[in-house]
Amino acid sequence: MLFKKPLLAKVLDGSKTQSRRIHKRALKVGHTYGITCRRYQKSQGHITILRTSQQRLGDITLEDAKAEGFSNIEEFREAWININGAWNPEQTVTAYEFRLCSKINKPSSEEEPQQS
Repeated sequence: MLFKKPLLAKVLDGSKTQSRRIHKRALKVGHTYGITCRRYQKSQGHITILRTSQQRLGDITLEDAKAEGFSNIEEFREAWININGAWNPEQTVTAYEFRLCSKINKPSSEEEPQQS
């Protein structure tokens, strides 16, 4: 599952536990998916889908916005526009609730490789 880099960081630190999507490919409840910020990049962790629902984009609540990793609905709205180009409150989206079940710690680029 792809996330923009700042949103992936929120997933990995546990502050993002929901994602709204307009894609046609449905993720399945109970399935585990790799997460990354670029196609064909190695997964940086895994999430398990806990629940899915359909809703109008404009029906997002403050609680949902916080679960999306934002402080308020306006921050979520701005990020949505940045990612998707427009805000249509009548648009139907799929809301996914998930939990982080693993993350892969990548060594810092400043660290020297350890030799055995």
